[in-house]
Amino acid sequence: MTDISRIDVADSHGERVVSQPTVYVYEAPVRLWHWVNALAILVLIVTGYLIGSPLPTVAGEASQHFVMGYIRFAHFTAGQIMAVGFLLRGYWAFMGNEHSRQIYYVPVWRASFWKELAHEIRWYAFLEKAPKKYVGHNPLAQTAMFAMYTLMSAFMIVTGFALYSEGEGADSWEAKLFGWVFYIWPNSQEVHTWHHLGMYVIVTFIIIHIYAAVREDIMSRQSIISSMISGERHFKDGA
Repeated sequence: MTDISRIDVADSHGERVVSQPTVYVYEAPVRLWHWVNALAILVLIVTGYLIGSPLPTVAGEASQHFVMGYIRFAHFTAGQIMAVGFLLRGYWAFMGNEHSRQIYYVPVWRASFWKELAHEIRWYAFLEKAPKKYVGHNPLAQTAMFAMYTLMSAFMIVTGFALYSEGEGADSWEAKLFGWVFYIWPNSQEVHTWHHLGMYVIVTFIIIHIYAAVREDIMSRQSIISSMISGERHFKDGA
């Protein structure tokens, strides 16, 4: 039986190991951002869907109702919270520990990365019997976070503010910073379409993210979900 105090765990690069059952991984700013951002994205998804597929017409005078107005307000507010959080999270990538930077790059230049990535793909496909334990994100999770969250969030923020600038006017700061989007897609309906499709990419990411977190908590005997609450990753004996 393996001594719980001597569990070998790969670091974020998969190049060395630590031998301890508990490691402090996610700092408080990262954990706070994660949950605030998750709530903002949930509001954005629900309200964004309703903006794209509005509710049935409500009986009575339009002046007596403000349903879509409330939905749009919630969407714009959540979008601004997400954008500010995205900027602050980027700042913390420079100020925090090495794990706070993982979602901003994929180390494709490392041969060991591709080897570890292949192992994780086999593990998630149930072709590997034993998991590898990582202090931070494993290579497959890091790749998914970078491609489906970080890049897609940046895309959604840029296109979202571009669309918002249409209502604010050509002299608004939104138009000055994000109006260039309409040089790529002159028809704003195209921007709406791409922005809406981006929502489905993020929804797909959320489904995969939750599934992978629950799966790893159970099958690889290391804390995943609770790590984003306490900041600590616990590695259990017997995996």
